[in-house]
Amino acid sequence: MLTHIKMDKVLFLDIETVPQHRDYDSVPEKFKKLWDHKAKRLATTDTDTPESLYERAGIYAEFGKIICISVGYIRNHQLRIKSFAHDDEVILLTDFASLLNQSFCTPDVLLCAHNGKEFDFPYLCRRMLINRIPLPLLLDTSGRKPWEVQHIDTMEMWKFGDYKNYTSLNLLTAIFDIPTPKDDIDGSQVAKTYWHDNDLQRIATYCQKDVVAIVQLLLRYKGMPLLEDENIIFT
Repeated sequence: MLTHIKMDKVLFLDIETVPQHRDYDSVPEKFKKLWDHKAKRLATTDTDTPESLYERAGIYAEFGKIICISVGYIRNHQLRIKSFAHDDEVILLTDFASLLNQSFCTPDVLLCAHNGKEFDFPYLCRRMLINRIPLPLLLDTSGRKPWEVQHIDTMEMWKFGDYKNYTSLNLLTAIFDIPTPKDDIDGSQVAKTYWHDNDLQRIATYCQKDVVAIVQLLLRYKGMPLLEDENIIFT
């Protein structure tokens, strides 16, 4: 399966995002009104308010920001993991864009993420445009036809054409018997870990684990052996 995908031509990635502000009260008035409008559409119960829903703002590129991007690539049968983590999103995105422009700018390179086509890839593009950072060639898919965009999405691959289902990375690693370290935090705790605990390194470690899991999952899809721990290098 998937014999056309060459593992050494794939850049694996995962991003972590949080609301742009510590809490609802810290949001500038102009954006508070816009979030209020958004929250009305998100509310599902009478107790949902713009304040209570603000913890979900991080999943929307217009109201959130990226605090960590972890990437992985295979060279000489070793997986090398690198993270870009910073409070200043411009610095983080500029450094990431430089990596893509300098080392991953050939047409045969593919991006891979879990749920990347609906979240990671468009979120990265939107935040780069908002921060006035030119899109690297690998992310600049505007005007291309769907079949011309060759990004790999491990969640989409698992659907096999079924558009009704969301399957988490945690579930897939479990059913494919992929060993993963005991999680320190999960996605729902990232905003609290960032805004209240001020622990960006902890978030970067969590993000790196997801990149390793995505690589191992694609190897399982391809029927290939998993990478051993000694062949996973964090730089």
